[in-house]
Amino acid sequence: MEPVTLTTDRLVLRTVGPRDTDAVYAAAQDPDIQRWTTLPSPYLHEHARVFCEQTVPYGWADGSMYAFGLFLGAPDGDLVGMLGIHLRSTGTAEIGYWCAKEHRGRGYITEAARAAARWSFTRLAVDRLEWRAEVGNTASRAVAERAGFTVEGVLRCALDNQGVRRDCWVGSLLPSDLGLPSTAPYLPAPARA
Repeated sequence: MEPVTLTTDRLVLRTVGPRDTDAVYAAAQDPDIQRWTTLPSPYLHEHARVFCEQTVPYGWADGSMYAFGLFLGAPDGDLVGMLGIHLRSTGTAEIGYWCAKEHRGRGYITEAARAAARWSFTRLAVDRLEWRAEVGNTASRAVAERAGFTVEGVLRCALDNQGVRRDCWVGSLLPSDLGLPSTAPYLPAPARA
């Protein structure tokens, strides 16, 4: 698939490339990003270069990962963060994101997550968008909940971070949560009495 650009009231979500390497590298130096994401740590300039010049374009080309740089106000605005949609199986994808330290607490990632979710449901035929975060990553959980995800529980030993297996929270967002139709019929479990 050719990369697409999405817009929200305050952000432009676009693919990243060589011109964004320095901004990705600088943002990823934040200890919280390295602690709570699966980015390499320490995060080297070479990691940012490979990500921007190879990983992102290849993900779009083969349909395995759709990564968006989140830019404030314009395609060449400040880098607010990154957001990725990873296809996991037919109809299921996983969302991941991080926010640059200086842009936290302003709702940018929630805004971007909602736009990316809507795009996933309407353009990628996704019927379940999953969110996972290591137990304790309360900032990621708050974003997911504000974006409309239902936290479903804890998966034990389900996340690998720097070679250590960790428990993670898991949540989901369905097209119906946004008033959109699913691509396949869905029959929820009956409510318990």
